[in-house]
Amino acid sequence: MRVIGYLFLLVIVLLGITFSTLNANVVTVNYYIGRSALPLSLLLVLTFSLGCILGMLVGVWLLMKTKLKNYQLKHQLTLAEKEVKNLRVIPLRDQ
Repeated sequence: MRVIGYLFLLVIVLLGITFSTLNANVVTVNYYIGRSALPLSLLLVLTFSLGCILGMLVGVWLLMKTKLKNYQLKHQLTLAEKEVKNLRVIPLRDQ
């Protein structure tokens, strides 16, 4: 199983090397406060990485939001179960 992981890593590295050699052209990127010249492959990798990081941050935020809602619902459930238990203990009286 470890060999398969190493082969997969080797394929990814080789794809990265060929990608960077095929996209070695220098591109000028204009910012609001300046500009810089970067190789196209580096620019693509940086934007992809930034997108992955932002996606993970949004995913973690949604996960935490869901876990908080789950905790609140569990708390409400325990309160409702206690109330039902207390209501079952109270004897019924005819009036």
